[in-house]
Amino acid sequence: MSDQNEPARPRVGVVGLGAMGLGMARSLRAAGYDVGVHDLRPETAADFARDGGTAFGTCGELAAAVDVLVGVVVNAAQVETVLFGAEGAAERLRPGSVFVMCSTVDPGWSAALEGRLAERGVLYLDAPISGGAVRAAAGELTMMTSGSAEAYALADPVLEAMSSTVYRLGGRAGLGSKVKIVNQLLAGVHIAAAAEAMALGIKAGVPAEALYEVITHSAGNSWMFENRMAHVLDGDYTPLSAVDIFVKDLGLVLDAARPERFPLPLAATAHQMFLQASASGLGAEDDSAVIKIFPGVDLPEPVEA
Repeated sequence: MSDQNEPARPRVGVVGLGAMGLGMARSLRAAGYDVGVHDLRPETAADFARDGGTAFGTCGELAAAVDVLVGVVVNAAQVETVLFGAEGAAERLRPGSVFVMCSTVDPGWSAALEGRLAERGVLYLDAPISGGAVRAAAGELTMMTSGSAEAYALADPVLEAMSSTVYRLGGRAGLGSKVKIVNQLLAGVHIAAAAEAMALGIKAGVPAEALYEVITHSAGNSWMFENRMAHVLDGDYTPLSAVDIFVKDLGLVLDAARPERFPLPLAATAHQMFLQASASGLGAEDDSAVIKIFPGVDLPEPVEA
């Protein structure tokens, strides 16, 4: 059988090879894409390309070579740099190509970005992600997306290669980011509550391993307790998602609620906890390190190899 009638596979690039972006690029490569990549650390891009793919020196060079450009950077300021900074992507993306924005950002900013790119003939998908580095590497992310039918038509196979579930939330940008804001409210509050509960149990004299075992098999369990308190048990605060990420994300949650005059007492408290951890020098540690703000708690030490 001939494959002549099959649509051509879009050329795809990934900007940002952190814990999430690197896993997403690897998932695309495993799905058969010849992936172009760019990262501020040239050695990281080169390491990826050694196993297949192409490293590009600038965002603009990468943008000129692809049909779908996936941005996996930390915040809106970094997306601005990727697109509109020196040697940025916006000037080099061809009309009809798609920029897929996977960062957690202000929904209003994302909605405006759709219009800014449309002026250049570039399509846009608002596409925040959830699932963590392990699921990113396995191509099992959850993607909360919104955008035009034309953008989906080109980017759909790329989204499917990176994720287990793609939620299509509407025909305009901003809706995906609104859902991600709600998700981050819950994620941040759950991590803060998990840390508070674990710290209380340890302070009260309950062995940490026993507490973890009981809670993860009881009604008080949550995905965040089970995942993040495992890091505490190991004494390993290597940042898979850093404290400062939730300083940013819960700040966005509060910002999004303010125009609605909507009270968020739990999110505000969790934000203060992450701020306290960051101010104590823990900002670059794993977000489970928020447990270290509680005084007089003898936390588990790292397991020696």
